[in-house]
Amino acid sequence: MTTPLLRIGTRGSPLALAQAHETRDRLAAAWPDLAGPGAVEIVVIKTTGDNILDRTLSEAGGKGLFTKELEEALLAGTVDLAVHSMKDVPTWFPPGLQLTALLPREDVRDAWFCRQGCGLGELPAGSVVGTASLRRQAQVLMRRPDLTVVPLRGNVQTRLSKLEAGTVDATLLAMAGLNRLGLTEKATSALEPEEMLPAVAQGAIGIETRAADERTNRYIAALNCADTWTRVTAERGVLAALDGSCRTPIAALARLTPEGIDLQALVIRPDGGEWYATSRKGPAKDALALGADAGEELKAKLPPGFFAEAYAGPVV
Repeated sequence: MTTPLLRIGTRGSPLALAQAHETRDRLAAAWPDLAGPGAVEIVVIKTTGDNILDRTLSEAGGKGLFTKELEEALLAGTVDLAVHSMKDVPTWFPPGLQLTALLPREDVRDAWFCRQGCGLGELPAGSVVGTASLRRQAQVLMRRPDLTVVPLRGNVQTRLSKLEAGTVDATLLAMAGLNRLGLTEKATSALEPEEMLPAVAQGAIGIETRAADERTNRYIAALNCADTWTRVTAERGVLAALDGSCRTPIAALARLTPEGIDLQALVIRPDGGEWYATSRKGPAKDALALGADAGEELKAKLPPGFFAEAYAGPVV
């Protein structure tokens, strides 16, 4: 049996596996010694977030629920790299671990699914929208306070099956995940950022490694997309300033322009009734500083208890 040169740690959902396979394929394309059979092994690790399905992530503890066990495996040396959806990754990494590369970013938009085939603006009053994301909940209610939003958990396929069964009238998912799973045609529409500002780092795949593992880091660094790194750095700068997690409805999107970066950021109360927005433009080299400055501005505006409200009712 061939001893793998690299071991990829990943969650076991279809989307997580698709992202791990994309990483493996990119490694094989970049490094001939990683292209042979068995050279790169994919190791499936079940995370706390995968096990908790009766509560929202905000109630259960936030972003780290999908990364904790993967990071433990990295620190223990049972895997060499962990592949994450970057929107699930906490702002800070455990000592000894680092973000080493970001793959080229996919579509940043949210996908809208509606059983009646209509858009968010046309959905009948009183309709039920299911989502596990406080950011999506808040922006839906900001635009349509006459709708009911309920927590909807599960992987992409599970949530779509609940929609088809009539558990909810509409739901939202990331376009990036649908593209990676070949399910794009199932969406009713894609919501432009002007209608639904994405989560920080939405559509980006991040690769985490041990900081001292020079051999693995040399392999992984070759996969990094500089443009994605710049954009995600700005967005995560906002998140860091606000100390954001799955418990806080924060949205941010950095776009690259001929002049540098155009960054939009939003914080919004979970009930959609109050929000604050800001923007920054500047050179790409200042990505982190621009994001941090935008986040500090928003933080200074927030009244006490701004994020206190969340979901009411059980997960459907």
